[in-house]
Amino acid sequence: MRAAFSDSLVALAKKDPKVLLLTGDHGYALFDAFRKECPAQYINAGIAEQNMVGMAAGLARMGFKPFVYGLAAFIPVRVVEQIKLDIAHDNLPVVLLGDGAGFVYSHLGTSHQSTEDIACTRAIPNLTVLSPADRFEQTLCMQWAYECTGPVYMRMGKSDRGDVHREPLQAPLGALLPLHEQAGADIALIATGSMVKTARELLEKTLPGASVYSVPAIKPINTQALADVCNQHRLLITLEEHHTDGGLGSLVCEVSSTHAPRRVLRIGVQDRFSHGCGTYAYLLKEHGIDVDSIEKQITAFVQANPK
Repeated sequence: MRAAFSDSLVALAKKDPKVLLLTGDHGYALFDAFRKECPAQYINAGIAEQNMVGMAAGLARMGFKPFVYGLAAFIPVRVVEQIKLDIAHDNLPVVLLGDGAGFVYSHLGTSHQSTEDIACTRAIPNLTVLSPADRFEQTLCMQWAYECTGPVYMRMGKSDRGDVHREPLQAPLGALLPLHEQAGADIALIATGSMVKTARELLEKTLPGASVYSVPAIKPINTQALADVCNQHRLLITLEEHHTDGGLGSLVCEVSSTHAPRRVLRIGVQDRFSHGCGTYAYLLKEHGIDVDSIEKQITAFVQANPK
């Protein structure tokens, strides 16, 4: 997934000299190819994220297409004010790349964990919010971001969980991507980012009769397509490596309540910080979003909502 990101960025920059990469002293190995192929389009802005976002806004006003890279705990969370006022207010075409979203940087503690970035960015007008699940969605999202005439935030979570799709994708911005559509299915699993892989595992292990959808574009989303999914299933289960408030689960509840009211189980991070520090797998378990914990939540949800 990180290779797909790097390859896409290099390809876009070689094709368009207006594409610039700004990084806050992060991603050295990740950007080896970019520095080799496009050295004049690479800017290390140092550990000063607010200044870097302001610099990107100025470059966008001069006609450039800046891609701003950082850890999701800093881009966008540390710089929400600069994103809102410097970039989004004037609808400038800056792409903000937040790497390591969720619990990727588990050992570094709460300061480097990011489970509120979707909620922060969804509420900013003009800002597109993307959340790819594998290398194919990553490539698709990079193309969407490049073609977008306004600002974009792209959330990049756990990158080594493997593919959920089998081939390169083509879809319009906002598309809901079906991974498994089951005619007459009672339950729909709707997931984003790293949790799409988990949804696939649940399909194979626990819910073979369910439908599974990936949501690579949180905002905008094809509201009618999501409403159709709500209409076609009795129970909806959302999965995200993000706070349950303000993220994908909230989005599905908003659309469902307006167009097709359904029972929704929102699986994600509850309203608290991590208590411990450890591996990625440890934190998924601590927050109840590992496969075993999710299975228990789903079983209780289904039993509480019989046909």
